Amino acid sequence: MNDDKIKGKWNQVKGEAKKQWGEITNDESTRLEGKVDKVKGEVQEGYGKAKDRVARRINKAIERE
Repeated sequence: MNDDKIKGKWNQVKGEAKKQWGEITNDESTRLEGKVDKVKGEVQEGYGKAKDRVARRINKAIERE
C-alpha cells in the first residue's frame, strides 16, 4: 500500500466525520467541506491504486526481458 492510498483513506474518514459534524450542528459549510474532503480522499486513493497498477505492469515487463 502506498502513501496516496493511505492518505486517501484517511481523508475519506476525516471528510465523513466532518460531514456528520456539520449535520449534527446544522452547519451547512462544515457539511459541504466534509463532502469535498471525502471526494478528495476517493480521488487520492484512486490515484494511489493507479500508481500501484502501473508499477506492477512495469515490473512484469522488466521481469520478462
